[in-house]
Amino acid sequence: MIAEIISIGDELLVGQVVNTNATWMAQQLHEIGIPVRQITAIADNSAVIIAALNEAFAHSDVILVTGGLGPTKDDITKRTLCSYFKTELVFHQPSFENLKKLYAARGWGEISEVNRKQAEVPANCTPLINHLGSAPGMWFEQDGKVLVSLPGVPFEMEGIMEEYILPHLARQDNQRVVAHKTIQTQGIGESYLSELIREWEEELPENIKLAYLPQPGMVRLRLTGYGESKEKILKEIDERISTLQKLIPEQIFGYGNDTLEQVVGRLLKEKHLTLCTAESCTGGFLAHLITSVPGASDYFQGSVIAYSNNVKHAFLTVSEESLREFGAVSEQVVKEMAQGARLRFNTDFAVSVSGIAGPDGGTIEKPVGTVWIAIASKSGVTAKKFMFGEHRGRNIQRASLAALNLLRMKLTVDS
Repeated sequence: MIAEIISIGDELLVGQVVNTNATWMAQQLHEIGIPVRQITAIADNSAVIIAALNEAFAHSDVILVTGGLGPTKDDITKRTLCSYFKTELVFHQPSFENLKKLYAARGWGEISEVNRKQAEVPANCTPLINHLGSAPGMWFEQDGKVLVSLPGVPFEMEGIMEEYILPHLARQDNQRVVAHKTIQTQGIGESYLSELIREWEEELPENIKLAYLPQPGMVRLRLTGYGESKEKILKEIDERISTLQKLIPEQIFGYGNDTLEQVVGRLLKEKHLTLCTAESCTGGFLAHLITSVPGASDYFQGSVIAYSNNVKHAFLTVSEESLREFGAVSEQVVKEMAQGARLRFNTDFAVSVSGIAGPDGGTIEKPVGTVWIAIASKSGVTAKKFMFGEHRGRNIQRASLAALNLLRMKLTVDS
């Protein structure tokens, strides 16, 4: 069984809205063993929609369409589907009853004639009640293939998918099962990582594929396995991951949807340790990541954004001599920042960051992207230098992630 996703909406084509629906749908389909052949974004135009449907039916078994089901004139999907399937709109009473409940629950008053049309569906479809919104989903079958039209509002689409579509498709007799596992890595670029694990990758069996998913400061490795049994596939994948862990133990920080801030938070919580930060070039972004984790107040005490040398000296007791002799972006200063923060906040650990985020401020000796990161604990203070690049935003993100990863590695040996 092969699927295709068609997203309808001019807003997708002008970049006004990011197509998160297609991403989520593709993930859910893969989870139940249905690969996606193609994802297409098209305009709110009947001729374009019909052309996309013709192509999809020629190559795919399941076509999922989102968008264009609203009550206004620019939402033309229902009328186009009626034309495509040679049918007409009919009033669906259960959808109207759902609409009345929705209006009553949200205090929207009387249902207008325009909104009443939301309960109209093509005569030859199976309506799928939308308990989270006004536009029902529509299930069509033709020549042994399925087309489902869904609202474009993400939480409404997801509700219908989870209630009706995914359970039904999962019961179908698929010839193969698909299983995924994602390995989260930090501190190594995609090309260098691929060279480092080249032999391991070459030894993967034919039914297990590897994908590199890079983003600033991180690379996700997704293993996708195919077979007759999900349990057997996952066992094979786990065996391969076990070998990989021995190759890059410092770079792997988690799996699935783990984030560095979550992993660090769990370690601090388990060890009953506290943390503070002292930030210069990251401007509080490191503290933001740490506090984005629910329950961070159990271990995170606070942060100093020491952007100027005066603040570094006054709040973190960085010596004027170190600032004058070595400069703010140096091993000496970043170590003093970490030590000063740890003493001020009375924490077990302190992380400090000082660098040149850019686009200005670099020199031949210290170009844009130069960043020093230090970790202070009761066992002492260590620092490491990084060279990230010339883009300010990416430098801030990479520096923050590198700081978290250094802390993660420190936490595995320090207590």
